[in-house]
Formats: sequence, structure tokens, C-alpha cells
Amino acid sequence: MSESTETEGALTLVIGNKNYSSWSLRAWLALKMTGEDFTEELIQLNQSNTREQLLRHGPSGQVPVLKQGELVIWDSLAICEYLAETYPDATLWPADPTARAVARAVSAEMHSGFVALRQNMPMDARESLPGKGMAPGVQDDINRITALWRDCRRRFGGDNGFLFGHFTIADAMFAPVVLRFNTYKPEIGEDALAYCQTILDMPEIAAWVASGKKEPWIIEREDAE
Repeated sequence: MSESTETEGALTLVIGNKNYSSWSLRAWLALKMTGEDFTEELIQLNQSNTREQLLRHGPSGQVPVLKQGELVIWDSLAICEYLAETYPDATLWPADPTARAVARAVSAEMHSGFVALRQNMPMDARESLPGKGMAPGVQDDINRITALWRDCRRRFGGDNGFLFGHFTIADAMFAPVVLRFNTYKPEIGEDALAYCQTILDMPEIAAWVASGKKEPWIIEREDAE
């Protein structure tokens, strides 16, 4: 089968609960910013049959999964890279080679790092939990993240408030962190607060959060109490 045949067809994005699934948000936001039409297929997480359902869509048994024709992509950053290559007019990476290299670096760092923050401040956009989740290592993660934001905006940002002048994959990768900060309200500087507001003001983020708040499902997490 030719490469063109494999990637022909409608786009389908398999995601988890919008209120909780940070990795789903990253891929969904990048896809949304391409302007392409796509179908969402939501699979409820933390159910006895969740993994069985997810394995029908991708080999990892995790969300998100992007499907187009015969093509199946099952990792958030891989999905974002595919979208950037397939829909270049969306400019999901910066055009400047230096900015693009840094954007890829910070996106990869988010993809693989900040475990303390992710474990102790799980995404829960419908809750307000100020002061919760400050376990060992979390403040170090917060400090590193806000330093990244400050540096990227200083070096590459413009008047639009995003990390690299306009929305890029780097912003998609950090959008769930913004929602975490909005829930747990750790102390961060004015520059970080300004970046958070840029993300929160996006209509796409508002739509995602509103959908998540309407979901009837509750995932009980001791570290989110």
C-alpha cells in the first residue's frame, strides 16, 4: 500500500476524559489549531474495560490515538509532529531554525519530565485546590517550568503572549500545566501568570474545560483531594 493511500481519509482522535486527560488535551489542541475537521472518540478512563477498548485503537493501550486511513499514531508528541508535517500552513513549529530547535527541546522536556508535578498535581480542571499537591520535588518542577516560559517568551515571544510568538506545539505541551496551575494555584511570578492567562484566554481551551466540567464521571485520586 502506498504512503498516500495509508494516510487518506478522515481524521479521528481517540481521547480520554477531558477533565482529567492531559495527554489527550495536548494532541487535541494541536489538531484543533490546524483548522482541520476531525472526529473525537472519547473513552472513559479508569474503567475495567478501558484498556481493552483502547487496544482496539492503538497498540499502547493509552490515549491519545490519532487515526487517518491506515495510519495509527499513539503518542501525543508523535501526533503533534505528524500534524506539523502534514499541515504546514498551521505553523505548529516556529519557522526560525533556532526557535524551532528550542521549541522542540522544551516540548520534549515536558513530554518526558516534571514527574513530581504530574503525579502530585493531576489535571482536574473542574476543581479548585489551592495549596494542595506541594510534595517534595514539585516546587523544583514549578521553578523549572516557569523559567522555561520566561526564557522562551523573552527570546522568541512577541505581542501575542505565546512562547514563540504564535501558538506552537510547545504551547500545546504546556497547556495542561496551565490548567494545573489554575487548579492548585501555586505561587508563580507575574510573567508566568501572564502566560497562563494567554492560554486560558484561548477559545479552544475554554471549550475543552467547559466540556470537561459537563462530564458526569469522577476519578477518585488521593493526591487530588
